[in-house]
Amino acid sequence: MKASRNKALPHTGRPAWRWVSERGLRVATGDATLAYYAALRRRGFPELEDAIPADCSLLLVLRRGAEVSAALWAELAASPAPVPAEAGKRHEIAVEYGGDAGPDLPYLAAAAGLDVAAYIRLHGSVEYTVAFLGFQPGFPYLRGLPRALHASRRASPRTQVAAGSVGIGGAYTGIYPGRGPGGWQIIGRTAAPLFNPDSAAPALLMPGDRVCFVAA
Repeated sequence: MKASRNKALPHTGRPAWRWVSERGLRVATGDATLAYYAALRRRGFPELEDAIPADCSLLLVLRRGAEVSAALWAELAASPAPVPAEAGKRHEIAVEYGGDAGPDLPYLAAAAGLDVAAYIRLHGSVEYTVAFLGFQPGFPYLRGLPRALHASRRASPRTQVAAGSVGIGGAYTGIYPGRGPGGWQIIGRTAAPLFNPDSAAPALLMPGDRVCFVAA
């Protein structure tokens, strides 16, 4: 039994979803996004061309002419197995904090009630998880930022942010792979190459990978 991609799917299970194009299905997955993503990659459903994690959701892209199978519906309706803590590759990324590399660091440290050294230690004390990629090719949104370091984006985005800049945006920390405009608060910079279009795997970091920052 198959569900037509042009018809509404049943609403008896979870999670909720909606069509966003003829072949795109947005699935609301909440905190289980990476678990659903891992389950779909593990099963390898033939009708899926791609599964793209986002903030609390997955975008499922169907192959042209394909329909959602009963097996895929059942997988999405079930509660996914938790992703093991050691899943994904582990990356240590050296960061030059503060100064010209991190102009917003003093302001953020003061707002958090910390001195700069304590802020750096706290930011580097966590093993982060790549929740999803977006904004720029290879830009990782890293989950796990300590609550004390959460901070709003800048009221006025910069017209140019240096490649490798490490920033804070709300509950996420992230890294700009390339130079360009940006509104995150910048606390440091890394020389790690995050995106190489000529590589077989262009993005250094993938959803589910783990990241540790080390002060350079």
